[in-house]
Amino acid sequence: MDILIVDDDKSIRTTTALALESEGHYVEMAEDGDSALKRIKEEDFELVFLDLRLGDQDGLTVLQDILKLRPRQLVTIFTAHASVSTAVKATQLGAFDYLEKPFTPDQLRAILAKAKKALQTRDEVVRLEETVQELKAEARHGSPPMRFVSSDDRTNAELETLFRAAASPASVLILGESGTGKSVIAREVHDRSHLRDKPFVTVSCPSLSKELLESVLFGHVKGSFTGAIKDTWGKVHAADGGTLFLDEIGELPMEIQPKLLRLLQEREYERLGENKVRPCNVRIIAATNRDLVAGVAANTFREDLYYRLNVISITVPPLRERRADLLAFANDYLEFFSGQMGRKLNGFSESGRQALIRHGWPGNLRELRNAIERAAILARGNQIEDVDLPTPAASESPTGAPSGPVIGGEYSMEDIEHFHLREVLRWAPTLQDAAAILGIDKATLYRKRKRLGID
Repeated sequence: MDILIVDDDKSIRTTTALALESEGHYVEMAEDGDSALKRIKEEDFELVFLDLRLGDQDGLTVLQDILKLRPRQLVTIFTAHASVSTAVKATQLGAFDYLEKPFTPDQLRAILAKAKKALQTRDEVVRLEETVQELKAEARHGSPPMRFVSSDDRTNAELETLFRAAASPASVLILGESGTGKSVIAREVHDRSHLRDKPFVTVSCPSLSKELLESVLFGHVKGSFTGAIKDTWGKVHAADGGTLFLDEIGELPMEIQPKLLRLLQEREYERLGENKVRPCNVRIIAATNRDLVAGVAANTFREDLYYRLNVISITVPPLRERRADLLAFANDYLEFFSGQMGRKLNGFSESGRQALIRHGWPGNLRELRNAIERAAILARGNQIEDVDLPTPAASESPTGAPSGPVIGGEYSMEDIEHFHLREVLRWAPTLQDAAAILGIDKATLYRKRKRLGID
């Protein structure tokens, strides 16, 4: 823990600090209430030891000032035997506990154990409150729950591999195009792991300059750069004991990569502008839409960092390669947004379904979500038609670019039929579904496959 000792007796400060540091805690000291309040404004301390007698200052007044500044601050009162009754009054005013001087190492450890348990309970309450707020925000502005079971064999295999490893402490690397749901999958890995009740902290690597990103990750001390007006903890500290999710890790500047590698290898880090090494136990999940192997070859991404991150790795297929899931996702989005808007929409018409299938969805689930939200708002009837969707409904191939015969080109009818039949069979969940999409019965589909030589 990070602990502040406030006592006007130098010997008490020093001996207590040595005892705490021997237990692996970070300790700062203050000799009076004013300097203590200054440090508490600048820094987050998990526990404060406060003497009731601070020269001319009243410890109870300092306690009240601390709790006004940080209402959830844990404060343990130092007290002599003659003033135990005053210490009891301090607990009534909001002090966490009191410790009678002189105290033994075992008594100090007991206070620390009690404080650690209280901090865990407090953090769980905070996370619960944050979860409730997230759920409320999700209900107002979000999306339906992500599907983690796929009709696509490749996607299912990738997700099964990932979730089997969720309970391990191994680093995870999630690859895939933008919009494929990598951040949602990362959160699901955390929720299925032994760390589910611990923090899940996200850092978006491309969103900040190198200097600010380093500060956001590792924290900084006052004066370490222009604008650093106080000591600050970073996301690594916030994620301690839980999961740190690094979104778009491929954008991480080379200058910061050795520090992340140190965190992965040694489980330690330093704040910007500080020489003190701090331990931290976090599980790293990273995601990127970049080719990290190419980055290693181009010397824009460290090879040793890549292998440290790549213990468990999956690639989330793009939506154009998950045709069996496309309509399921679309129906989930439509049910969610129509319910949100109080509209009764009865799925997609045939033209709407065909428009969804023809589009390549280069923006993947993010683009699909926006398209269905717009359609749910603008639909004229009780079904979504092709005209309600902001997607090309004509000759676009399922990959977003022609990968076979193009309508109107110099191709025979047999060429076009062969290509269309093969593509529908590739993504349709069953032969019955393929026959229904093609508008023929299963027997006719069987004969056409045999005639055209399609497996």
